[in-house]
Amino acid sequence: MTLHPYFEKAAAILAENDRGSYTVPTKGLYPFQWNWDSCLTALGQAAIDESRALTEIETLFDHQWSDGMVPHIVFHVMDDGYFPGPDVWDTARILGLSTPTSGITQPPVAGFALARLMERSADADALADRARALVVKINRWHDWFLRARDPRGEGLVAILHPWESGRDNSIDWDEAFDRVPTDGIAPYTRRDTQHADPAHRPTKAQYDRYLWLVERFRSLNWDNTKLHDASPFQMVDPGFNAILLRSCADLADLADRLGMTQIAAANRDRAAKGIAAMESLWSERHGQYLCRDRVSGELVDSASVGGLLAGFAPVPEGRAAALAARIDKLSRGVRYLVPSHDPADPRFDARRYWRGPVWLIVNYMIADGLARAGQAEAARRIREASLDLIDAGGFAEYYDPLDGTPCGGGSFTWTAAMVIEFLREE
Repeated sequence: MTLHPYFEKAAAILAENDRGSYTVPTKGLYPFQWNWDSCLTALGQAAIDESRALTEIETLFDHQWSDGMVPHIVFHVMDDGYFPGPDVWDTARILGLSTPTSGITQPPVAGFALARLMERSADADALADRARALVVKINRWHDWFLRARDPRGEGLVAILHPWESGRDNSIDWDEAFDRVPTDGIAPYTRRDTQHADPAHRPTKAQYDRYLWLVERFRSLNWDNTKLHDASPFQMVDPGFNAILLRSCADLADLADRLGMTQIAAANRDRAAKGIAAMESLWSERHGQYLCRDRVSGELVDSASVGGLLAGFAPVPEGRAAALAARIDKLSRGVRYLVPSHDPADPRFDARRYWRGPVWLIVNYMIADGLARAGQAEAARRIREASLDLIDAGGFAEYYDPLDGTPCGGGSFTWTAAMVIEFLREE
């Protein structure tokens, strides 16, 4: 059988960025293991080596905190090419970790990824014991979210730092982020702008606030019983919550198949409660979900891709149809789907990180959710646009939705993994 040339190139990128038991997103710009990168990367790896794909997730969860949190970066090796590094987070000293990590988390896509790996496995029985061990750990992470990030039990969780969302400098955060001070932070030198065009990266003002939050949380010794109420930034992101709720639902199904009935029931209950609560984030005016600022209690007037990513969760069919219509409307303003912000908004920036560009990982999750909800045509258009972007710009971190210009890092791991997924689906 002749392999698709994109598959061969994607497999080569995964191999290039493989560090044995984990992958880095790309050389230089991101030299460590990132949380949701690894879980999504495992989907692509599974088409090549199922056992290696499971190892990717296992390595991440080997560094789960004692309270159940899974950090967003694991610093397996020393590399001063990235800032902020382990010395800024200081978790190893404060918490006694054998391997330093960051002190915040990232979108909890592991439940979805593990369930999909096992559903497709050519020999699921051989991987069952490893899967059971991961189900226990992922369930602990889900439980942590509801304890640490939903203290009033509404069914939805808040992120406390923009980096947790994965959509670092989204327009969604601008107004709330203005509440975050910048005074008193230690002097620092950024590294990201040495590897990528500064015009495509977050601004210095945003970085100052990122660092203020890190220093604030560090001053509280990374105590997750205190961080939620201590943060001036508390955002209920529909995309982030959709990933959590989809992972809860899928983990429940997998746990049932593995005979882990209590874990299955707990996660099914979490998913049902959260899906009902998501209705509070719906905007009829925008035809999509919006973020809610938990500090002010108000919905954020920012129609970003986070509200479209909400369709990754098992939302009502009517909502999924409305999201498909919203994406169709967005397609009239761009050449490539799905822009990370509405191009009709004056704040749209086609090449700046998360303020306009297209990301294939987000495309994958949106398309997957829409296809699951019966919106096959919308899902097909997104898959085709994603592969067209590989034609236009190669395996980049992200892309200009107007002309396909590649931005950020090159030879990007999760882009390669998503290409393998799109090819599999076609």
